[in-house]
Amino acid sequence: MFYTYVLQSIKDGNLYIGWTQDLRERITKHNKGLVESTKNRRPLKLVYYEACLVKEDAIKREKSLKTGYGRSCLSRRLTGITHSGIV
Repeated sequence: MFYTYVLQSIKDGNLYIGWTQDLRERITKHNKGLVESTKNRRPLKLVYYEACLVKEDAIKREKSLKTGYGRSCLSRRLTGITHSGIV
């Protein structure tokens, strides 16, 4: 299984979008500061994820969520979660 996920920084409220094969391990790495793009934005919490059977589908979904249209769809799904931006 492959996952596209969205983390929210508790520090600044921004969102981070990524993909992984092991969701729990990846979140742990983010929160331990082992991921360059989020190490200064810890702690992070998981606010959304999708599961895919094919790696390429998870990567495509990640890229899609990072577009303007994808961001608006994500914002609708995350109604009630305050954030200042998507990274």
